[in-house]
Amino acid sequence: MQQKCVFFDRDGIVNVSPGPGYVERWEDFHLVPEFVTAAKVAASMGYVLAIATNQRGAARGIMTPETLDTMHTKLCAALQEQGVALLGIFCCTHERDSCDCRKPLPGLFQQAAAEHDIDLSASWMIGDNETDVLAGRAAGCRTVLVSTSATESVADVRVPDMSALTEALGGILE
Repeated sequence: MQQKCVFFDRDGIVNVSPGPGYVERWEDFHLVPEFVTAAKVAASMGYVLAIATNQRGAARGIMTPETLDTMHTKLCAALQEQGVALLGIFCCTHERDSCDCRKPLPGLFQQAAAEHDIDLSASWMIGDNETDVLAGRAAGCRTVLVSTSATESVADVRVPDMSALTEALGGILE
């Protein structure tokens, strides 16, 4: 039987966004507490959890792929300590227009589905940028945009911040 998954964007959802630029070291990686709550809600409702993230800093030489892998290993361990198990972190480290996995393309989701027997039509993508929404939709997922921006979105659901997401997530995923 296929699994249903909640995919989360990384910067701005899982960890505090660095704004322009990149989180280049673990010491600068600050977990968003509401993410942990949201992840636990999703898991309690039978969803597996994954992160789908663009990390172009590796392509630009700002950080090495090894540094990025180390940060993700530490992230998984930190989440595990808080009772959150990730199925995986699916990461595009490529430059723009050079692959099929960089969001807004659906490659990261398709990779996860192929590796873990995920039913993308029963899954969700939660992100803070329209590229997250577009990628989730391109993969066949339903989508949540976490943003106060006044710009239009094709997201299925929109919430202003992570606190509102944690309050609404149980109803959204039903």
